[in-house]
Amino acid sequence: PLPGKVVCVCVCVCVCVCVCVLNKHKPWIETSYHGVITENMDIVLLDPPLVALDKDAPVPYAGEICAFKIHGLEAPFEAVVLNGTSGEGQLRARGPVDCELQKEYTFIIQAHDCGAGPGGTGGKKSHKAVVHIQVNDVNEFSPVFREAQYQAAVTEGKIYDNILQVEATDQDCSPQYSQICNYQITTSNTPFAIDRNGNIRNTEKLSFDKQQQYEVLVTAFDCGQKRSTESVAVHIDVKPVCKPGWQGWNKRVDYEPGTGSKQLFPKMHLETCGGPLSSVRTMVELQTSHIGKGCDRETYSEKSLQKLCGASSGSTDLLPAPSVSTNWTASLVTDSGRDSDLIFRFDGRQAAKIPDQMVPQNLTDQFTIATWMKHGPTPGLRAEKETLLCNSDKTEMNRHHYSLYVHNCRLVFLLRRDFTQVDTFRPAEFHWKLEQICDKEWHYYVINVEFPVVTLYVDGVTYDPYLVTDDWPIHPSQIDVQLTLGACWQGGEVTMSRFTQYFRGSLSGLTIRPGKIESQKVISCLQACKEGLDINSLESLGKGIKFHFNPAQSILVMEGEDLENMNAALRKVSYINSRQFPTPGIRHLHISTSVQCFGEDTCISIPDIDAVVMVLQPSEPRITIAGVDRLTRPAADLRGPAGLTLFQDLHIISTVTKGDTEEIIHNLDYCDILVLGEELRPEQEGLQLQRMTIETCPPSLLGVDSMSNYEQVIRQVHYHNWHPTQTPDRKFRLTCSELNGRYTSNEFTLEISVLHKSEAGEHVNHMVAPPQYMQVVHHPAMVHSLYPTHGSGVPSAATVVIVICIAALVVVVVLGIYRIHLTHQQEGRSSDTTKEGELDWNDSALNITVNPMEQGQDTNTGLNRNQNPKPQSGLPCQTNSSRLGHTRLWTASKTAHIPELEHPSSSQLIGETGTFIPMAPPYGTSH
Repeated sequence: PLPGKVVCVCVCVCVCVCVCVLNKHKPWIETSYHGVITENMDIVLLDPPLVALDKDAPVPYAGEICAFKIHGLEAPFEAVVLNGTSGEGQLRARGPVDCELQKEYTFIIQAHDCGAGPGGTGGKKSHKAVVHIQVNDVNEFSPVFREAQYQAAVTEGKIYDNILQVEATDQDCSPQYSQICNYQITTSNTPFAIDRNGNIRNTEKLSFDKQQQYEVLVTAFDCGQKRSTESVAVHIDVKPVCKPGWQGWNKRVDYEPGTGSKQLFPKMHLETCGGPLSSVRTMVELQTSHIGKGCDRETYSEKSLQKLCGASSGSTDLLPAPSVSTNWTASLVTDSGRDSDLIFRFDGRQAAKIPDQMVPQNLTDQFTIATWMKHGPTPGLRAEKETLLCNSDKTEMNRHHYSLYVHNCRLVFLLRRDFTQVDTFRPAEFHWKLEQICDKEWHYYVINVEFPVVTLYVDGVTYDPYLVTDDWPIHPSQIDVQLTLGACWQGGEVTMSRFTQYFRGSLSGLTIRPGKIESQKVISCLQACKEGLDINSLESLGKGIKFHFNPAQSILVMEGEDLENMNAALRKVSYINSRQFPTPGIRHLHISTSVQCFGEDTCISIPDIDAVVMVLQPSEPRITIAGVDRLTRPAADLRGPAGLTLFQDLHIISTVTKGDTEEIIHNLDYCDILVLGEELRPEQEGLQLQRMTIETCPPSLLGVDSMSNYEQVIRQVHYHNWHPTQTPDRKFRLTCSELNGRYTSNEFTLEISVLHKSEAGEHVNHMVAPPQYMQVVHHPAMVHSLYPTHGSGVPSAATVVIVICIAALVVVVVLGIYRIHLTHQQEGRSSDTTKEGELDWNDSALNITVNPMEQGQDTNTGLNRNQNPKPQSGLPCQTNSSRLGHTRLWTASKTAHIPELEHPSSSQLIGETGTFIPMAPPYGTSH
């Protein structure tokens, strides 16, 4: 037996046994770890340190640590082996760690040994250990204030423990760096201090007179002493000793025409000095009593408004502007306004009789009385009747047939019907008791009579009478009646006829319209103002806010229980003026407020405030009249049936300069045609419009209508001259106006030159006439100059022959002209219809209407269009600025938005101060 072999066998067996039992222990680590990592760092400090032990050491591989593995993929950490033999490891962050995103992490870690050999097979892992990691904060954020700026108000003379508190925040995650430990005022020399909590107080009493506002800059520090990058501004207003009232309003508000509505009080609020209120009532009043009748009415006259609103025609104006034909108002006192829209003031001593020819004679069961009235309480202990309008017996008796009067602030309308077959009681007196009658303000009154029903409209609102008194009808008599204004005529049963029951107040636009009553739509249009108060965005008003406008929208009343809602509602009040060219000037505003407290009727008194709305001067329109300004025509054209058309090429435009000049469309009110120099001679010349001869006074086209319609009518004005050789050249001046005379056009002058046949040779190169008028006829005196001889003695035989021939030619021409004249005279009658058709124009857009106030004047002339009356001379023309003596044509539009007005035949034209008289040329042909 060989000992060596035995040993070898033993070694091999030992090796096999060693391999099978080499890695028999698991690595060992602590059961839990606590770590700390600073944000933006990557090394985690663990307690205890990360160390893994293996009892298989120092056996290679089996006793070595190869890895630490983390369970939890969301954890941003990794563990690395620093020394496999000693088992030391380290925990690292795989990326940046942000404390503001996550302050703590918890996950599981295990240690793995290297196994039984180099391949790592048969490796073992330790038990699971819990790792808790806390992220340490870094002071990387600066404090930031919560508000961009702070606002506070204090009352002068008081020391406040706390005026307001500022607050800053820090985005750091730790209490050390996220908390604000200190505030500091950086503005020097201010009477304020701040504590570490941000509370600001004043260190001395403040004075409103010394300084009304302070601006203080404040900075903040966190507990890491990091300062805010930006300081915050604190505005502290010093108020005087609290006095209840409205704050934040301007005494003047400028309004530019054409800008719609404008807020009056955008920053207004009510200061109540801390008193608890239960309700607030505020009234805003726009005072425009100094402008017309309570609002801006200077754009159009009363008559123009009636047309624009579609009022029925046929009304009689009982208070017209004084003129030759309307002289009964000359003795009355006028207050203000224009000729066409005067205000008459009655002080208890003025009255006027209406001429009989002006009194409406056909009052039936339907008629309308309308007027503007301003009236106050009657002075004295015993109130007497104050008569506006009265129709009473002229003599013998004192019966009142109908009247309108005020008695004890009651409006009474008396209507005594004539005796009929039925002798019964009928409604006779209608009484209304309204505040408006004695409030000293302008109101528009309309009485619609549909007997036995009588309805009163005041500012467009309907009022039924509170009392109706019946009476017997009036027995018929032959006594004439007298219609009066401002008082009632007492003509009988007294020692002397006189006026009684005088009116005290102001009236304007008193009209009677027989046969028809006005609709409420027309009445509302006539009284409506184009300027007033408005509320922007009614939908945004709180449910607790109640508001009410008067019909003219000049008074607004608002009520509410919540003060802030009332403040917000009042800021929405605005001024609106829809006129393109409003009257510039001041509109006064008055605001009165009353408040109530809980359990008390009135706790504090709010002073009234007064402000003004300044309406600025609008951009004025410029009216331009253009056309041919010189006409040269043969005398025959002026003698012809059609006459000479004066303004055939007329054009009227209106422009407004606002940066760039722009053309605008407007309505004209009137156009005047003025004769320059010697007045027209009615026996031999005149103006005609639609075959109606105009009186000697220059005519005025009057009425609201478009410029195109005015052009169409003016182009039909014809000039006739039956003896042009006896009349010098004529000049006519045309001017137009819009907005009731506020803006006038340029003065367009047209010169008419008459071309006589004897002048034809001299003017042949300048004459603008048909070829038939270009014949040259030489006078015998011109022969010598046309055919001079060589000698100065006795004319030669040739000269004598020439003279005889020319004389014969002149005789033939004269005879020919006479024959033509006779033929023309005979054919004039037969061609009258044809000529009349040629002279007509398309009047679909514009109609000439009769002034109903003077309708009777034309009917009394007794003229027939088929007769040939003797021309009558009209009133003297006035060449100055006064328009009272002008004859006017009333125009009425047929445009879609203006209802058609009823009017008589356009062949019957009546002016404002005289009549248009049908005239015929001296040839015997009526036109």
